[in-house]
Amino acid sequence: MAAPKSQRRDLTRGRIVKIAAQLLRDQGPAAVTTRRVAQEAGLQPPALYRLFQDKDDLLDAAAEHVFAEHVAGKRLTTPSDDPVEDLRAGWHTQISFGLANPYVYGLLLDPARARDTPAQAKGVRILAERVHRIAAAGRLRVSEERAVNLIRAAGAGTVHTLLTLPPGHSDPQLADAAFDAIARAILVDEPAVPARDPAAVVAAFRTLLPDLPMLSKAEAALLDEWLRR
Repeated sequence: MAAPKSQRRDLTRGRIVKIAAQLLRDQGPAAVTTRRVAQEAGLQPPALYRLFQDKDDLLDAAAEHVFAEHVAGKRLTTPSDDPVEDLRAGWHTQISFGLANPYVYGLLLDPARARDTPAQAKGVRILAERVHRIAAAGRLRVSEERAVNLIRAAGAGTVHTLLTLPPGHSDPQLADAAFDAIARAILVDEPAVPARDPAAVVAAFRTLLPDLPMLSKAEAALLDEWLRR
């Protein structure tokens, strides 16, 4: 029995995206032409336009495919007993991905192409989960939202800087130094003690709000707003 038309369409689209993703990884966006992708997929170029609006649409799908594979690998990582070390490990994984996939990373960070793709949203959720564990341990001195945004901004800046350093001026320790700077900005050395670091206590208490059965959703939201202030 022949596969349904929609299934054949999905399989064809998946094959095209994988070919485009490999070309993007190895040679950059310029290599991802509709003619070349169609040829390697065993199709005529017009067939691609029945699945993708234009070359930019194909490039976005290819970049999303590469990043989705990366995020899936991060999701499989088992958390350790030290949430800070897990954050450090995630940082280095993200930096390594950016350095190994400069063309993909460039597309993902291009403001003109910026969009919330499923893989990017999942990546942010994984980071937020790691930050949440640190807050629950009483080690976070800023809000979880601020910590996530600082880490994302520093990570993107670190990758961009390392990729654009001129030949002979590489800085292998830059990623470690950047993480240490972020750690000093968002972490306390030891679990929070109210008299020493009330901000860390607030951050830790906010992680408990969903588990307080005596509060309604509205009351929990109001208390969370007060704590954030």
